[in-house]
Amino acid sequence: MQYRKDREGNEISILGYGCMRFTKNGSEIILDKAEKELMYAIRHGVNYLDTAYVYPGNETAVGKILARNHCREDVYLATKLPHYLIRSAAGAQKKFQEELNRLQTDYIDYYLMHMLNDVRTWEKLKEMGIDAWIREKKALGQIRCIGFSYHGNTQNFKELLDAYDWDFCQIQYNYLDEHTQAGREGLVYAGEKGIPVIIMEPLRGGRLVNDLPKEAKRRIAAAGYTPAELALRWLWAQPQVTCVLSGMNSMEMVRENLEIADSAFADGKTDFAPLVETVKEEIRRFMKVGCTGCGYCMPCPNNVDIPMAFHCYNAKYTEGRRSGMWEYLQSTAMRRETTSASQCIRCGRCEKHCPQQIPIREKLQEAVKELETPKYKAIKWAVKKFRIY
Repeated sequence: MQYRKDREGNEISILGYGCMRFTKNGSEIILDKAEKELMYAIRHGVNYLDTAYVYPGNETAVGKILARNHCREDVYLATKLPHYLIRSAAGAQKKFQEELNRLQTDYIDYYLMHMLNDVRTWEKLKEMGIDAWIREKKALGQIRCIGFSYHGNTQNFKELLDAYDWDFCQIQYNYLDEHTQAGREGLVYAGEKGIPVIIMEPLRGGRLVNDLPKEAKRRIAAAGYTPAELALRWLWAQPQVTCVLSGMNSMEMVRENLEIADSAFADGKTDFAPLVETVKEEIRRFMKVGCTGCGYCMPCPNNVDIPMAFHCYNAKYTEGRRSGMWEYLQSTAMRRETTSASQCIRCGRCEKHCPQQIPIREKLQEAVKELETPKYKAIKWAVKKFRIY
């Protein structure tokens, strides 16, 4: 296993265990199966485990596994505060104590504000006293490092990085998201500030393995890689990446990812750009909008996140309906200032700056029809009504 250091000098395994996808029987986690897989990973060098308050039964399962195997001190444990469910620092303390109880521990190594997507939301949390609460927890040693997980655009990400002295952050990043969400620009910016970056969705929920076009799979195999290996090695070749989380839920997956991590730098290859661009071209053949996520169309005067709308519209067709719609909901509706495609007032300003000459107004209307379903509108209304952000 290879390791990279955080700001405190802690050595973090380049492969982390995303515990969210433990196998379930109905709504119950199959604990013995999860234990075998997680402990195999830990015994073979994985030392960063990621869970969250809102993953049903997950923190409790992780706590039981670590307690049964007496290995809490052997790992760095990351979990998340659902800030969108609290209204005060006292509320944060209640959730935090519940997490400690579930995880059977008295401290969290890496604590994240879950889905913190803009500075205004962070300012609101500070008004509640969250910054003072964090300082107290760190002084007591109950929180070792503080960070946030992120789903949003590059500019908001950079502003968040500047808004507080974060110890680390977590972003969705893979070769399809290279220029969307925080993107490569955000990753590099974090690196310049010396902020470790944890990567989630490196395989886009397995879609960069299972749902690739046939020709893309053929080209990857011809280059001597598996789809998972290409995606992971592309990430690890970027020095700003500290740890890549994988939601492993089979022993086969655990062993494969461990083997990839163990041999990632053995051949000295770090330039995967040509092969990745070829694979992306094959994927783009199935896309609805030829948007590269360059961002020249931004900012929108009515706060539409144009690259994100097109990214999710494409994802609905390249990765599946559920994937595209869920990401669109997360990225546009579940935030303090919504960025839905339906906010477009058809001013045309964006089209004057688009290098691909995309008829943006027309395509945004298509995205609205495809993505802003009655269910989406109901959830967006509830988010605003009950201030769930």
